[in-house]
Amino acid sequence: MTSAKTPADEAEARAIQDELRKSVVLDEVGPPVGTGLIAGVDVAYDDERDLVAAAAVVLDAATLDVVEEATAVGHVSFPYVPGLLAFRELPTVLAALESLTVTPGLVVCDGYGLAHPRGFGLACHLGVVTGLPSIGVAKNPFTFTYEEPGACRGDASPLLAPDGAVVGRALRTQDGIKPVYVSVGHRVSLDNACAHTLALGPRYRIPETTRRADSLCRRALREAVAE
Repeated sequence: MTSAKTPADEAEARAIQDELRKSVVLDEVGPPVGTGLIAGVDVAYDDERDLVAAAAVVLDAATLDVVEEATAVGHVSFPYVPGLLAFRELPTVLAALESLTVTPGLVVCDGYGLAHPRGFGLACHLGVVTGLPSIGVAKNPFTFTYEEPGACRGDASPLLAPDGAVVGRALRTQDGIKPVYVSVGHRVSLDNACAHTLALGPRYRIPETTRRADSLCRRALREAVAE
């Protein structure tokens, strides 16, 4: 894996995004659904102590059983700037991923890929620096628009940028429940990203990868603060 450079300021961060965006691969289908290992990553913050905790949870794609877990805790090294959140999260997320003894075939981020104001959300950034196929599954549509998908699990509608470009999908993962917002990160097609999202969410709105990573990073943060 490649280490993530912490930019000195917002201008440098945008320049890094512009350069790395050129390396996003959009012409690969990605790993088949229901096979191999899939990692979920998530972060939790303690703003008072300037701490961030990251978790990486690897599941068996066929059974959704946990194969391995890893956490990392660090100090926030970049200020909060909309559109540049990956620079706050990536160093600790990479540390958690690098602690794993297995290599996932897909990484699911709690956030955005191409559905990002600069077309380069955490899922893209993480995919490019690790080389791993990656997708973003977000809880809200951020600045993008969509028509409400049908009420049944699997129904979807395009997620549209202000210029009308399709940057992802609003995907209904459970009947009658608010959709999630899926976008490509790196080396995965949008169809495959949505299929993985459904396979990872048999019972809940949010994929099991994200649910487990969210719980684990919050626990790691609590333990770090208690020390």
